[in-house]
This record gives sequence, C-alpha cells and structure tokens, in this order.
Amino acid sequence: MAISETGVAGLMIRNMDMKVRGRTRPRLLLLAPVVFLGLAVLPARAQQMVLELDPAKTRVEFTLGATLHTVHGTLKLEQGRIEIDPAGQCAGQVVVSALSAGTGNDGRDNKMHREILESQKYPEIIFTPTQVEGPIAPQGNSRVQLRGTLSLHGREQEIVTPVEIQIAGDEWTGETTFPAPYVKWGLKDPSTFFLRVKDTVNLTVHAAGRLTLVHSPP
Repeated sequence: MAISETGVAGLMIRNMDMKVRGRTRPRLLLLAPVVFLGLAVLPARAQQMVLELDPAKTRVEFTLGATLHTVHGTLKLEQGRIEIDPAGQCAGQVVVSALSAGTGNDGRDNKMHREILESQKYPEIIFTPTQVEGPIAPQGNSRVQLRGTLSLHGREQEIVTPVEIQIAGDEWTGETTFPAPYVKWGLKDPSTFFLRVKDTVNLTVHAAGRLTLVHSPP
C-alpha cells in the first residue's frame, strides 16, 4: 500500500514526539523533589515571627558581687513584644519596671532606688531589639545572638547577648544572661570604705509567652 508524502511526514513527527517525551519524563521525575522542596521552604522564609512576653511567666533577676556576699534581686516585666522578620531584623520593646527592683533588704533597696537607679526619675528599663543573628527553628531548641539597645537611667547602651530559645507549638521560652557595667554606664558606685561592690551587675531574663507567625506581604 502506498503512503503519501503527507502521511510519511506525520509518522516522522509522531516518532520524534515519542522520543522527546521518552527523554523528558525521566528528567521531570528527577526535578520533581527539588521543586517540591523549594515550595515547602518558601512559605517559612516569608513568615514574620512575633514573640509575646507574658509578665506572669517572665522573671528578671540580677546578681551583684560584694565584699562579704553576693546580692540577689528581681525586677518585674511590664510588657514585651519582639517581632522578627525573615532577614532577622527586629522591632518591638521589652519594658521592665525599675520601681520594682528589690533585694529583700528594705534599707538597701531604699538606697538603691534613691541613689543608684533614681527610679522615681527613671521608672523604666527598656530593651529595644534590632537584630537576631542565627536561625530560629520552627519547633525545638535554638541558640541565637540578640542585638539591641538598653535604655537605663536615661542613657542608651548597645548590647549583644546569647539567647536560648525553645518553641513548642504556639508557646515559647527563652533565657539569656548578660553583664551590665552600670558604673561605666553612668550610675553611681555604691561602694563604701568598708564595703566594696563590683561595678558590673549580671542580669538574667527567663522569658515565656506566646508565638505567632505572620505571613509577610510578597
């Protein structure tokens, strides 16, 4: 049976199409996992993380070395919110009441508020976060560096502190300890001739609260 030129051309085109499809399908199958992985990662990178600090669950403690013993004290959190974008840039504030500072000794506390903190004039200690360095896992433990500005006694100081973060569902906890050289920062040295006090106080924050993920605009 004779086949026209048009029929021959059609058979050749169909044969070429089958060969191309045969070569292309394996490649598509190999690329599929990569495509799906990319789609899975993109939404996570586009989310903003909001960490709310619960004053009822957050503790702020300080220790100050002295000649005869170490002074232990506490402060109360007023409010706190840290917003972290996908690039690690931060916004928000953590506000601690300077008026709440106490060590359990009335005479020492009165002197601390009157002469050192001057808490009636400077009633709040405010930390303003600016940058988180290091990834925060969506669940489980993470260790990052937190940069920000600490406003104390009317002056602002740049600080960097390591933070241990644990996330479980929509709740989070975090802990950090950092030194505050308060005398260098302009506060009065409480040392006397008989009692020598260190010029640096160590602050520890045990934070806890709720985590919210917010999708960033495209």
